[in-house]
Amino acid sequence: MRIQAIEKIDALLQSSLDVAFPAAQMVILHRGGSVLERAVGYHDPEARRHPIDPDMRFDLASVSKLFTVAAFMALVEAGRVSLDQPVSTVLKTFIGARAIQPQPDPLGSGKLHAIVPATAETVDASRTTFRQLLTHTSGLPAWLPLWKMAQAMQRDGAGDEVIQQRMREMALQTAFAYPAGAHVVYSDVGLILIGWAMEQIDGKPLAAIVRERVAQPLGLASIGYGPIPCAQAVPTELYAHQGRRMCGEVHDENAWALHGIAGHAGVFGHARDVAAFGEALRRSLVGEGTFLKRETLREMTRLQAQEDDVRRGIGFALWSPNPRAMSHALSRSTFGHLGFTGTSLWIDPERELTFVCLTNRVYYGRGGEDVMTPFRAALSKAVADAV
Repeated sequence: MRIQAIEKIDALLQSSLDVAFPAAQMVILHRGGSVLERAVGYHDPEARRHPIDPDMRFDLASVSKLFTVAAFMALVEAGRVSLDQPVSTVLKTFIGARAIQPQPDPLGSGKLHAIVPATAETVDASRTTFRQLLTHTSGLPAWLPLWKMAQAMQRDGAGDEVIQQRMREMALQTAFAYPAGAHVVYSDVGLILIGWAMEQIDGKPLAAIVRERVAQPLGLASIGYGPIPCAQAVPTELYAHQGRRMCGEVHDENAWALHGIAGHAGVFGHARDVAAFGEALRRSLVGEGTFLKRETLREMTRLQAQEDDVRRGIGFALWSPNPRAMSHALSRSTFGHLGFTGTSLWIDPERELTFVCLTNRVYYGRGGEDVMTPFRAALSKAVADAV
């Protein structure tokens, strides 16, 4: 990388500190080698204490989904499950005619949003496939208030076993938001079901499956579910409903209610290991790696579904024609994912590029997209120009 390019990336990170986020790690790999590694900001930004170092772990938020999906595809390769297999063959109660209803707001406002006009049409849940869950075309709502129900039950004196079972029932029996295949709607619920299905298929807890099928084979010591000691983690949001700042515990409320372990969120890790994971995917795609088969990665990164400027593979977000998207400045073969806490992983096979930027942008609350979105786009363009 040219010195001028490195200086531009450093300037972007520094100018966004205390504006978009109080801490960040970044790693860029080009042609298999590390060309940039940065850790900036503070664990305690108000007091300017405890500088972030490369070994501190970030809450990966929805980047966690990629570890879930990679483990699921390892099960596919092992012949334990197939992409076009109905979910109901594994999760036996995910069956029956489901009403199509407005979905709850994923930001938790309490409002409902209709994906399609009111209809008496129903969806047969038993026909939903794992491919539909992984491409976000299943018809499932984006989000469900599992954690709110859990808190209400806890206040009423219900035990944890009953609460966990009720949350599971709520997700498995949910109404749909649109007819299957009619739209592309990013759904945490779908990945929660994927996690539960994997536990049923492999006979192990999800944390063990991700560890044994992804983290351990790739030597990713920092990758795993929380909780972890706060001193090893970068803090996220001050939870008003708990009266404390989350640190070493998952930021996502539904994942938190599910004991911090879910298919859609809950994984912690540092940028070096997230980049190593991304690089293993890139190498497998071009036939140089052995983590997953080349044909598996080709299927995962093939365009499976598209609506407007949203393009989906198996688990992956694909290159977007939207100039505001982080992937836009990269090659059209690019794939990766964003996380709500301010995390990102992108792989650009044409440039032989993998890069990771982890931040804790939710430290300042859940707004800030007017700052974070242009930061991400500018950072991606700077990286693309550099290599």
